[in-house]
Amino acid sequence: MYFIYIIQSLNFPKQLYTGFSENIEGRLEDHNQGKSYHTNKFKPWKLVYYCTFVDKKKALDFEKYLKTASGIAFRNKRLI
Repeated sequence: MYFIYIIQSLNFPKQLYTGFSENIEGRLEDHNQGKSYHTNKFKPWKLVYYCTFVDKKKALDFEKYLKTASGIAFRNKRLI
C-alpha cells in the first residue's frame, strides 16, 4: 500500500506538508524527529489527512497534483 499524507505543524498551524510513504506511521515519526530537512524547523507535526493507493504511480501522481496551485486549492477546500 502507498500513502499520500498531509501533516500540519502544531507550533505553526498554517504550515502544511504533503508527502508520500509506504509506512505512514514511521514517516510521521521521522518528521517529528527532524529527519526531514523540509519539515525540521516546523516540528512537531500531526497527521491531518491521508489516503491509500494500491498503485504507486497513481499515488505519486496525486502527490504531485496536491503540490500544484490547483491541488493546494483542492486540498484546502476538500481535504482539510
